[in-house]
Amino acid sequence: MIQFGLPLDWPGRDGADFLTSDANAMAVRHLENWRDWPVMTSILTGPALSGRSTLGRHFAQQAGAQVIDDAWPGDEEALFHAWNRAQDDRRPLLLIADTPPASWAIALPDLRSRIGAAPHVAIAQPDEALAIALIERGLMTAGAPFAADVPAWVGHRVERDYRTIAAVIDALNADALSSGRKISAALAKEALQKAGILPIEGKDRSD
Repeated sequence: MIQFGLPLDWPGRDGADFLTSDANAMAVRHLENWRDWPVMTSILTGPALSGRSTLGRHFAQQAGAQVIDDAWPGDEEALFHAWNRAQDDRRPLLLIADTPPASWAIALPDLRSRIGAAPHVAIAQPDEALAIALIERGLMTAGAPFAADVPAWVGHRVERDYRTIAAVIDALNADALSSGRKISAALAKEALQKAGILPIEGKDRSD
């Protein structure tokens, strides 16, 4: 796990550093090295809540880039003109979308060829290290007290996707607030079973 302590020091949501791991490091590096892009347009995809829009906002600020979030499905004529303008002005353009460009059903041939020439980088679902770090940061931001072993305990057991991690943080914080107790591994197990995030019965991956 590394912080986003790179030449572009981009703070993440709530003022925290953007956390990087193997799940998103390639996308981060690609945005840092925008001057080396073969064309002045790139495409960034990734799951919801993965930080793709946060990266886009800070890329716009640091590189003076135009960023089009939720670019696809979108206005093909507008995307075509934005692509051309980026090349003419030598100003980077970042298109952010849910799905990779190979799956886009682009009707406009000229846009299809341009999108095909643009580099594509993707943010993956979090690996274990990133999941644990996101849980820890989320609990710290929420403010409920928790035992030091809780983020790792939870991170080893829950599904590793960004929506699940957000649900975990909400469930643990709500349970801690309602019970007035510090979040322990036992309380976390109880709260996450109650929220349907962990099975009530079944073997844990590890104890």
